[in-house]
Amino acid sequence: MWQTILQIFKHKDLRLKIIWTVVLLVIFRIITHIPIPGVDATQLQQLFSQNQFLGIMDIFSGGSLSNFSIALMGVAPYINASIIMQLMTMAIPQIEALSKEGDYGRRKINQYTRYLTVPLAVLQAYGMITLLQRSEVSILADVGLVRMIGILFTVTAGTMLVVWLGELITEFGIGNGVSLIIFLGIVSRLPEIISSTLAVFSTGQLVRMIGFLILALVTIYAIVYVNEAQRNIPISYAGRATTNRFMSGVISNLPLKINQAGVIPIIFALSLLVFPGMLSAIFIGARSPWLANAATFTKQLFENNIFYGVFYFILVIFFTYFYTWVIFKPQNVAENLQKSGAFIPGIRPGKQTTDFLSFVSNRITLAGSIFLALIAILPFIVQAVVRMPNLTIGGTSILIVVSVALETMRQVKAQLVMKKYDEL
Repeated sequence: MWQTILQIFKHKDLRLKIIWTVVLLVIFRIITHIPIPGVDATQLQQLFSQNQFLGIMDIFSGGSLSNFSIALMGVAPYINASIIMQLMTMAIPQIEALSKEGDYGRRKINQYTRYLTVPLAVLQAYGMITLLQRSEVSILADVGLVRMIGILFTVTAGTMLVVWLGELITEFGIGNGVSLIIFLGIVSRLPEIISSTLAVFSTGQLVRMIGFLILALVTIYAIVYVNEAQRNIPISYAGRATTNRFMSGVISNLPLKINQAGVIPIIFALSLLVFPGMLSAIFIGARSPWLANAATFTKQLFENNIFYGVFYFILVIFFTYFYTWVIFKPQNVAENLQKSGAFIPGIRPGKQTTDFLSFVSNRITLAGSIFLALIAILPFIVQAVVRMPNLTIGGTSILIVVSVALETMRQVKAQLVMKKYDEL
């Protein structure tokens, strides 16, 4: 490890990339601590600690949401815009054709994603401010029309500023900028979590603390293992006859990751789960008795941890299959293999290859979806086992941290390999 670090700082351009990345991340952290006035910070922190959805939203804002900073929504609108563009690429033939036009198509889709981020930032900021105004505790005072417009304008500008910083990191630094912003927002909470845990620690909780640490290490190991796990499907390329000799076929592998969807299914599930709670908060004071009673029942139902956890578990499995179906097309893979003269040993090209790839993908997606669902409901499991309200394992947070760290490490190693080839 130390040898790798020394090699990184040995090369000037790689060293400058790391310094550039660190400087931009420091600027982002400064932005997250510039608050919009008029919010009770103590009540806001308490609300975020009790609401899992708000906690997840705070993760994707890089920690700026819990501080009610000028970058209130962080990169969350950009992530949602990226997801929408991915779905539109699959649904609209014109955008799908644009995505196949190389670097030009990629830049145009990124431009459309930025355009879509602006209205999403306005809508999400308005919804979040409305939710805070109608919360049970007094967090945000009544906001007039002029001040609301000012806040929405500021928050939207802050979101685009953070997105710009992320793209600068991606272009001139190391790693994916947006992912590193989320990564930093999660890691920056560790000192606060450790200090709050030590403040209430007693010798009677030692066994539970040890059990918690063991569970945390097992969780990290399992996430790394599943995140890197893949099914290698053998691929053979047919031999070719040239003028002077016959070139034998090449044997290779088609890797299929067990977790092809990443953390996207959890985001989709949480986005769907938040709507009943928001609607019940709006209609709980309705004049119509049946509507108010239905809102109250819905609110109490989704506050039940057992129902919430089971429903959350099922939604994550469903969205894992859905998103895997969106990004992995067995028919397209089979056609590409046939065009390149490749085939799976024992499987005929064409429909049989498509059926085989679909069968394998469905089997490994089942394992990946169950793992993601267990990671999603991990906080409920930890609270049931450890029974310490100040301790919990955010499975989604660990999944993001591990994924970003592994991807950044791969990019650094790729840069070092390129430097070795240049030296040769």
